[in-house]
Amino acid sequence: MAAPKACQSGMALLEALIGILIFSIGILALVAMQAASVNTVADAQYRIEAVNAANQLLSQIWVNVDRTTPASLQASLLAFEHQTTGAPASCAFSGAATANADALAWTNLLNTGNAAGTGTKPLLPGSNSAMQQIDVDTGISNRVTITLCWQAPNDTTPHRHTVVAYVN
Repeated sequence: MAAPKACQSGMALLEALIGILIFSIGILALVAMQAASVNTVADAQYRIEAVNAANQLLSQIWVNVDRTTPASLQASLLAFEHQTTGAPASCAFSGAATANADALAWTNLLNTGNAAGTGTKPLLPGSNSAMQQIDVDTGISNRVTITLCWQAPNDTTPHRHTVVAYVN
């Protein structure tokens, strides 16, 4: 015996509503994945900028040191030092700022967006003068350690990129 037609009314409407719910959840998941991918791309761009900036300074150091004697090499390397004290883990550096023109132009580029120091948009977001360090250790084969830190607006902790090179 066939079931009465009145008992099955509204079943198509219920199936349609469940289908719309599943479709809406899928669309929301796609939007969330898109937002996550945009954040990841922005983070990758900042990391690329940090690598390029560190390599640029390292190239300036390699080209501009005085290699006439071992003592002059060490002295010219030490002139590049910038904020050699502080806590690298928290990106809170302190100490004397560099007086070297190349290193000063580099820190200006990072902090203001141009080498003269007159820009208003830092190369790396949230970057300031207390977030870069150039440390030279002449006792260990003229080791140069360059550390850059930045903090994007949505980040809770700063990001850090460190380059270590030996200049002979």
